[in-house]
Amino acid sequence: MELIVALDTNAYSDWRTSGRWHETLSLADSILVPTVVMGELFHGFRKGNQLVENQRRLEAFLSEPQVRIVEATRRTAGIYGEFLHHLQKQATPIPTNDIWIAAIVSEHSAVLLTRDPHFTHLPQLTVGIPKENES
Repeated sequence: MELIVALDTNAYSDWRTSGRWHETLSLADSILVPTVVMGELFHGFRKGNQLVENQRRLEAFLSEPQVRIVEATRRTAGIYGEFLHHLQKQATPIPTNDIWIAAIVSEHSAVLLTRDPHFTHLPQLTVGIPKENES
């Protein structure tokens, strides 16, 4: 069975800084990076003091054959609406960008790598959250 994973912003950052997710990423057939995550990364890069180096490292990662950027589509918008409705009905809000990330990931039937437990409020989404002792 093909392993398709998608990176949340914190998963990419964790992988870069600590190596967390390395094993999962090395086993993945496809690694998806939602455009919303790209925007959050570019914002974070601008807040730091290594803009050029961070952009260079991201571009090198994106050039790997198993990595691809995925954009929101009309179908994504429908999933977003479903997810937002579900969250409002449950009274379990999560950040808007994260709902978009979840919708993109769901559309591509991928496993979302993240350390944000609020994604588990969406039972329609397959989420990979690291264990406490996982580095």
